[in-house]
Amino acid sequence: MAALTAMGLLGACSKEPENPPPPPIDRSQALQVLAAEGKGFSVGALMAANTAYVLFDPQCPHCAHLWQASQPLLKQARFVWLPVSLLNAKSLPQGAAILSAANPAEAMAAHEDSLMGGNGGISASADVPAELKAAIEHNTELLTRLGGTGVPFVVAKDPQTGARVLDGAVGTPQLAAFVGLLPGN
Repeated sequence: MAALTAMGLLGACSKEPENPPPPPIDRSQALQVLAAEGKGFSVGALMAANTAYVLFDPQCPHCAHLWQASQPLLKQARFVWLPVSLLNAKSLPQGAAILSAANPAEAMAAHEDSLMGGNGGISASADVPAELKAAIEHNTELLTRLGGTGVPFVVAKDPQTGARVLDGAVGTPQLAAFVGLLPGN
């Protein structure tokens, strides 16, 4: 038996998945797919030529830093924030609370201030409506299909390839350059 194992002749039994994983999303199509399928909220200049999609987990402190870094750019760019659920049991309810708020941008600002202040973010009911749960789970699936393994995960237009990806938080100047804003615009 040891000899067979050493030769790699023994395998493992497994059942074929009932639902095969969805295919990866080609990065050149990332913006179109996120615009069509993602569920989030917009902040910034709604008619801006520069739009970035941010997949974020409400429990992620790096996402909170990116939120803060984006604030000075809101007159020049549009950011669409799409909550995902990766980090812990609070992620999904908090994402749902932000999405369902009368003003998601205000809810997000309050949430990120609370998270950065060490208070864990806004309080949210664990009883999430099925529609919101499905939307956040779909956002999480989109993140995976885009090849993202962590958050924040930012997608913006790239003139050569169609889309560029930023994996992680950066400061305001780097974010401005990433989304295509030139100094003085």
